[in-house]
Amino acid sequence: MPWRNMHRLVKRVILWSTLLSLTLSNLVGAAEWSILPSIGTKAYYNSNLILTPFPHEATYGYWVSPAAEFAGKTERFEASGRVAADFVSYYGGEATQFTNIFLPLTLRYKTERDVFGFTGGYTRDNTLMGELLATGVVLRFTQRDLWSANPTWTRMLTEKLSLQTAFQFADASYEDGLRLGLVDYQLLGASAGLGYQLNEQNTLQVTGSYTNFHTTNSSSPFRAYFPGVTAEFTHSFTETLTANVYGGSRYVSSTTETATDSMKSRKTIWVFGASVTQAFEHASIKVKASRDVVPSGFGLLIQTDRIGVLASYDLTETVTASFDAAGYLVSGVTDTASGGAFPGQRYAQASPRLSWKFFDWWKLEASYTYGWRDVDTFTNTATSNAAMLTLTYFPPKLAMSN
Repeated sequence: MPWRNMHRLVKRVILWSTLLSLTLSNLVGAAEWSILPSIGTKAYYNSNLILTPFPHEATYGYWVSPAAEFAGKTERFEASGRVAADFVSYYGGEATQFTNIFLPLTLRYKTERDVFGFTGGYTRDNTLMGELLATGVVLRFTQRDLWSANPTWTRMLTEKLSLQTAFQFADASYEDGLRLGLVDYQLLGASAGLGYQLNEQNTLQVTGSYTNFHTTNSSSPFRAYFPGVTAEFTHSFTETLTANVYGGSRYVSSTTETATDSMKSRKTIWVFGASVTQAFEHASIKVKASRDVVPSGFGLLIQTDRIGVLASYDLTETVTASFDAAGYLVSGVTDTASGGAFPGQRYAQASPRLSWKFFDWWKLEASYTYGWRDVDTFTNTATSNAAMLTLTYFPPKLAMSN
């Protein structure tokens, strides 16, 4: 993209975010609002972008990423969001150009006894970004459009007992998906539960949920629904050490329509998770393990077992080192996907990162990611080595209060 057009787009992104922040602020009488624009450039290299075990070439390229974060706040209302884009050019093994768009929005409104919330928005990314980290499944490399909306309502029944409700909507579509073996889908869900504050350190929550998943353009339509019950317990050992554990079940009923038959399946999946978070004066670490039922572009529900660790350490006031690693064990909740059986898969990645904030408005970041993939239908495993160097400029933060 020519730099003149890029400059115009950056100005439009900043202007749109400013107008949105001002509008939200005026609607709720915000006492203060702010906007933080930025623009980054990235040099990128990956020895095996699509993690294939077959012969391949390395991929390299560059990113240009304008963004702006905005926020507005009153005593009762909070609004925050982000407007961001990635203009990506790849060469070599996976020569292509594409644009990622990120428009998340978070709203929160509270009264004396109620808290209304909303998270959602629009994301246009590729299958090797958000979906890979959520599912552990490496799909064919293409763009994904994801709309999501998750409103919530919490009602304090007493000082310690609360009623918690939530609704979930997701609509995913894939560019040229059918040719690549991917199908579009929608997910609708709702949950309700009770939370109880046992004391200052302990919280207990029990939740019932119902979720409906269906494909929207598959030649063999797939539909599944799964009610479930989950119990969750959170304990704060200290102000800086917190542990969380949960467990429950999902009762999955699914139907796959073919030209000559209708295949039905019923299965009980036990889901669980645990996490420990420790914060230090100059460092933090979080360890998490979980099993969940998640949707996939393959056109079915999959079971993902995941374990991960995220750690960071402030070497100096301006230099921070971090490390992010995760391992996935993936299997199909149902045995058959559109186009054939879903094979068991294993995926792992590890990524050290070093960032340096120099001067007041500049940051330089270097990262390396090692990826490993194993699939039941592959004779050999696949590995990748990726490196990225990012330079980001943060103009002065714009703020206003009234």
